[in-house]
Amino acid sequence: MPQPPDIVFSPILPELILAVAGMAVLLIDAAWPRRDQRVAVGLTLAGLAGAALASIRLWGIAERFVSERAAQAAGQTGVDVTVLGGMVAVDQYGAFFRLVILAAAATAALLSFHYLERTGEGRGEYYALLLFATSGMTLITVAADLLMVFIALEVLSLSLYVMAGFSPRRPASQEAGLKYFLLGAFSSAFFLYGIALAYGAAGTTSLSGIAGEIGGETGSVALAMAAAGLLTVGFAFKVAAVPFHMWTPDVYQGAPTSVTAFMAAGTKVAGFAALIRVASVALGGLGWELTPILYGIAAVTMVVGSVLAIAQQDVKRMLAYSSIAHAGFVLVGVAAANQQGISGAMFYLVAYAAMILGAFAVVVVVSRRGEERTSLASYRGLARQSPGVAALLALFLLSLAGIPPTAGFIAKVLVFQAAVDAGLASLVVIAVLASVIAAFFYLRLIVLSYMYEPEEEVPLRTAPAPAVALAAMAAATLAFGVFPSLLLDVLRTAAILRW
Repeated sequence: MPQPPDIVFSPILPELILAVAGMAVLLIDAAWPRRDQRVAVGLTLAGLAGAALASIRLWGIAERFVSERAAQAAGQTGVDVTVLGGMVAVDQYGAFFRLVILAAAATAALLSFHYLERTGEGRGEYYALLLFATSGMTLITVAADLLMVFIALEVLSLSLYVMAGFSPRRPASQEAGLKYFLLGAFSSAFFLYGIALAYGAAGTTSLSGIAGEIGGETGSVALAMAAAGLLTVGFAFKVAAVPFHMWTPDVYQGAPTSVTAFMAAGTKVAGFAALIRVASVALGGLGWELTPILYGIAAVTMVVGSVLAIAQQDVKRMLAYSSIAHAGFVLVGVAAANQQGISGAMFYLVAYAAMILGAFAVVVVVSRRGEERTSLASYRGLARQSPGVAALLALFLLSLAGIPPTAGFIAKVLVFQAAVDAGLASLVVIAVLASVIAAFFYLRLIVLSYMYEPEEEVPLRTAPAPAVALAAMAAATLAFGVFPSLLLDVLRTAAILRW
């Protein structure tokens, strides 16, 4: 009699906790609807904390699990570190990204509470959607099969489509949600077709199985390259890489600012986590063919994002194009296709999440009520209205520009060094030029804050929730810039992908 496979739920315990917390928020809000969303926020933060504790526990479990599997696979090529029928990977790479995404979600929850309380749009289902989206983001970081990647991608996407259009009083929010949905569905079709071609090339959707077939003599390299191209399109849409970036400025501007902050950090980290795993494991045998594609996308993304950001007069649109440019910088590390490149890209994603969340937290504070003050002119004389907020804004913008001693500077040095070691010095030259261009619009906002008179002499007060978010992101930006070894020591083991 065939034996059923062992089903172990502990490797997906963070996702289970998030899903249960999301359903609890929905049920409690349906049974006891209230305008005060403190209970919903408390449950959300509790769910995120529980998932974080489970992820920390899985860090130690992953180390032992990998050691045991490596001993069992002695003398064989590759180490199988998957469970649940090969669908979920148990490694420190996934545990690391889970913690980053959970931290971003907790910050977004604090910003959301302040934003929705101020606009009067707070409802319990918002926080349930945030938890469901976070569960999809964390699941995609440990997905070891293309079908699991697709499922996780849809879970996070469907939640974000609704969150982007969550403001019923603003037509721009409804437009953002619809636009994100239509273009997201279009990109999902490309990704699903890529999965079909990958199955045709290798006879499996398992990442390790695809790698084994492509690396051998039985797989079809031509079909695998077509699959790689379509999968890259799907990932490029999620991380907002050119030419699949057209949704980003409109959706970032139209969506509620708290949702924009969550999308900018969480979706970027989750998308790149999955892209790095798929590119390094499943498509590792196509390194010579895949590198020129990633090279071209990275170069165009950096230049287009940096140049178009200069023309923007709205801070949210400016940060949207900045997000596009930073996707190109992360792709520099991915294109390097070496261990140093993976480590550098992971460091960059952590630094970027802290920087962009901090920048959007400032936007939430300055806008005061909803989306009233998001133009560049609104930041005139910010240093006189609130010296602390202006100083934090300057810190985040300087880090985004890559100025020492911030985390953004260290992140760029790491990915640039990896690219040079991989023989991609020309891509680094393009990246440096794009960084110089990008510095203009970051410094322009700092100049407006410090060297112009404010439009109105009204002091700017920061509520407790965004103040906590600002302080946490500023501490991370400075700590990883001054003491990068705090993160690099962790990445020595977390950046190793096994299969």
